[in-house]
Amino acid sequence: MRRHPHKSGRYPNHERWLISYADFITLLFALFVLLFASAQVDRRKIGQLAMAIQAAFQQLGAFPGASIKGPVEPAVPFVIAALQAHNSAPQHNKIGQATADDTNDADLTSLQDELQKTLAREIQIHEVALHRENEGLVISLREFGFFDSGSTTLKPGALPVLDRIAALLAIRTCNLRIEGHTDNVPIHNAEVASNWELSTARATDMVRLMIVRYRFAPERLSAAGYAQYHPLANNATGEGRALNRRVDLVILK
Repeated sequence: MRRHPHKSGRYPNHERWLISYADFITLLFALFVLLFASAQVDRRKIGQLAMAIQAAFQQLGAFPGASIKGPVEPAVPFVIAALQAHNSAPQHNKIGQATADDTNDADLTSLQDELQKTLAREIQIHEVALHRENEGLVISLREFGFFDSGSTTLKPGALPVLDRIAALLAIRTCNLRIEGHTDNVPIHNAEVASNWELSTARATDMVRLMIVRYRFAPERLSAAGYAQYHPLANNATGEGRALNRRVDLVILK
């Protein structure tokens, strides 16, 4: 039987180009999808980086102002929300902390005024000194007014002064750190073997007095001995060494 001419392989199929065209369109579509996805990732990364940098600078106070603002990508709402919360929360904390600091400073200033009046005689003869530090108010009890040289036992005559100090501190809730300090002259006697032991023993003896005599809550108190390593004055002179031999009552903020 003779074949029909149009079914023989001698004539080309003019519709085959559609296959190549479809393949090309599919590959082009895939390329644009990949480019779009890559662009979205880059935008998210850049946005996250910008948010993180802004949050860090605002936390440090370099950019004062409100919370982070900007377009929120649907794919990263949690990241942006977290950064906004992290940025805004410290602002409230800073305000509250500033208010608390102002209150503490006012209380310490009031206490310092009361102590200066109560201890006016002892301050005048340099048995006691008051000064402010970052941590709080410091009452320095000089050795010659409160301890015999090289002794860890408080002089009985010093108790009236401590009674007045304790009366002002007992009505407050501030914590106290009691620090023992010495000069740089080595010590070795029957009671203590080093300046470390002398400074620590004086501090802990003062803590015991605060608890037993004045009924201070033990959790308000702490003791530290620094030997000669936190001097107030030069140890090269007798006057400087006398200033360095002391017990400090640090009234903490």
